Amino acid sequence: MLLRLYQTILYLIQPFIWVKLLIRSRKAPAYRKRWAERYGFCEGKVRPEGIVLHSVSVGETLAAVPLVRALRHRYPSLPITVTTMTPTGSERAQSAFGKDVGHVYLPYDLPGATHRFLNTAKPRLMIIMETELWPGLIHILHQRNIPLVIANARLSERSFRGYQKLGRFMQRLLGSITLIAAQNAEDGERFVALGLKRSHLAVTGSLKFDISVTPELAARAVTLRRQWAPRRPVWIATSTHEGEESIILDSHQRLLRQYPDLLLILVPRHPERFPEAVSLTQKAGLSYITRSSGEIPSAGTRVVIGDTMGELMLLYGIADLAFVGGSLVERGGHNPLEPAAHAIPVIMGPYIWNFKDICSKLQDAQGMLTVTDTDSLTSEVSKLLQDDDYRRYLGHHAVDVLRRNQGALQRLVDLLEPHLPPRTH
Repeated sequence: MLLRLYQTILYLIQPFIWVKLLIRSRKAPAYRKRWAERYGFCEGKVRPEGIVLHSVSVGETLAAVPLVRALRHRYPSLPITVTTMTPTGSERAQSAFGKDVGHVYLPYDLPGATHRFLNTAKPRLMIIMETELWPGLIHILHQRNIPLVIANARLSERSFRGYQKLGRFMQRLLGSITLIAAQNAEDGERFVALGLKRSHLAVTGSLKFDISVTPELAARAVTLRRQWAPRRPVWIATSTHEGEESIILDSHQRLLRQYPDLLLILVPRHPERFPEAVSLTQKAGLSYITRSSGEIPSAGTRVVIGDTMGELMLLYGIADLAFVGGSLVERGGHNPLEPAAHAIPVIMGPYIWNFKDICSKLQDAQGMLTVTDTDSLTSEVSKLLQDDDYRRYLGHHAVDVLRRNQGALQRLVDLLEPHLPPRTH
């Protein structure tokens, strides 16, 4: 009954969704494109009889990169299609995988659209990253006997309390999922408390730990640092949201009084915020260049605005320390492990519920600092810049946390094996 009500409401609100897409397209024109894919029309874009992996947006797509590469290595002849819901996630998927992996938008959770998509894709296995529980999709996959694995699953206390209100509906929904591979035991127990059978639960750890800096990337970072700032200190602020860029730029202005040659790399989370970052930098009276311009910072350049996709790991590699955004405003924070992989100190704000477990590990190991406003951010960055030993100490502990918690990828790939065809050697 609840499923039918949910699907009816979803049909009724489609005109409002179209309006929302059009409004968002004013800042990000990609929202105006490929609407047919959102209703399951993907003929010629998907190779059937393979794996469909869904990662709703950028963060999930980044976590999926090592998994997709591992699956391609283990099953080289098996087609893989990565689906997303946002243009930013789509761009990240295409830049990460190129033509080796198919990519389309996952259709809205409507019966007709979902059947249409599955009739084309005919997946042997569906993997959903983290916790995108789409009732209609889960129901139809179960009807078709298509295995569904929720990988790198997490369930916050807040989401758990919300799902609890759905009672038996949630229990039936979880009963249709083949396997939930949770990031930690705490998240796993929440799924069990909602009605998941313990036999359908595995605790694998977080895939986000299974990243590394390749020799090629390290070499590119060294070259770029020599071009941009061979004798200048550099800090980077990434994945910033509305309200954070102004704090970062204010802090940078204060820091320049103490470190007049300091260079800031500012990377907004979403492409539609790139022009806003430029405007705020201009208003602050700071000289800047954009990464997309291909220019080299001059001695007078104070800010580089990272307005390209797929280069975040490279840009972390040329910085002395990193602030990770979505954490000074109530967005829940973004991935602190990418800067940790470069052995540089990580700074975040207080709103980190999206990465609560990871941030706790970093804080306990003295690999991460917490700030709350412009004053505390300026103070912590200043301390790190003036004390090389302190900076290296935090960076060493950050990368140590990353290395000690790796292994989730191998555990997950092994769990997927029974649901996939035998490997060819």
